[in-house]
Amino acid sequence: MMDKTVKRGTRTGFTTGACSAAAARAAVLGLVHGAVPETVECLLPNGQRVQFAVQDGRCEGEGLARVAHAMVIKDAGDDPDCTDKAHLTADVRLRPELQGQVLLAGGFGVGTVTMPGLGLAVGGPAINPVPRRNIEDNVREIGQSLLDELGLEVCISVPQGLEMAKKTLNARLGILGGISILGTTGIVKPYSTAAYRASVVQGVQVAGTTGAGMVALTTGGRTEKFVMAEYPELPQACFVQMGDFLRYALDAAVKARLAHVVIGGMVGKLTKIAQGETITHAGRAEVDTGLLAELCAGIGVPAEVCEDIRNAETARYASERVEALGLVLEFHQALAERVVQTLMGRYPGKFRLTVLVCDFEGRKLAEAASD
Repeated sequence: MMDKTVKRGTRTGFTTGACSAAAARAAVLGLVHGAVPETVECLLPNGQRVQFAVQDGRCEGEGLARVAHAMVIKDAGDDPDCTDKAHLTADVRLRPELQGQVLLAGGFGVGTVTMPGLGLAVGGPAINPVPRRNIEDNVREIGQSLLDELGLEVCISVPQGLEMAKKTLNARLGILGGISILGTTGIVKPYSTAAYRASVVQGVQVAGTTGAGMVALTTGGRTEKFVMAEYPELPQACFVQMGDFLRYALDAAVKARLAHVVIGGMVGKLTKIAQGETITHAGRAEVDTGLLAELCAGIGVPAEVCEDIRNAETARYASERVEALGLVLEFHQALAERVVQTLMGRYPGKFRLTVLVCDFEGRKLAEAASD
């Protein structure tokens, strides 16, 4: 486990979207002035202006065949981002037949959208709406003299994107062949939960487009593997690792009008859900061991053991005590049923709910449903 006394870094970085916009701006400057600058001031989506170092800048060709090339290396700051040091590259060419237009394309290493539900055109590049606007804003700001007479085509590529994408959930979301160009502010904050929370919502949205009518929410990789074995016929895009963000995942499921929600988890997270917590991070709330003691009393656990469980610190302790009594299945069944009761009280009539419980080895312990 991580030593909680170790201080995490606080240095901010820049998104793939911001770096792409900077590269595009630098390349357009090359077309305007005949040379790509070594640094470029870029307008970020949040209104800030930031200087970026430009690599591999060059202009080639003559007249209407001119092409400019620029690359910005992503600095993710102190965030452990798999796209850190990605080479966000822009190639800009003149398009005389597209007067006044900026055409954005995806090159090697930028994923292609193959499924609906992401708010992007199927078959198009995985460049999210905010970065799209930001790239175009930067291009228009310094390329208007060119756009008065013709159009500009901006192709964003990432040489390492195909390999980097293997460390993301892009394939499950139907984004194939590379990474996504992302960012809502242009700034990456270290260890930010916002990006993960957004990916959970996006995953649920994609699940809503598969036609399966359901989503399987899990708390992590082990529980996801367990639930996948329970629903082998379900498309992979229907499985979403929600982590601690139950509320956001369920709200997204309601918005997507999914008829069936499956939640897979283990005793700790499920206890927090049963007690009414919808953000289940360890720092947000303590496990209600009194609830566990109540469930244990209901399945016949001796009073002195229930009292020990009530005074314990963890949900796992309760699981271990009831296992020693031969009541582990009954305990987890009661817990699953309480989760159903709690969530159906919060989302009455919104969806059908199934709760699956596994142990720490991924073995099934219980299942409960709302119907």
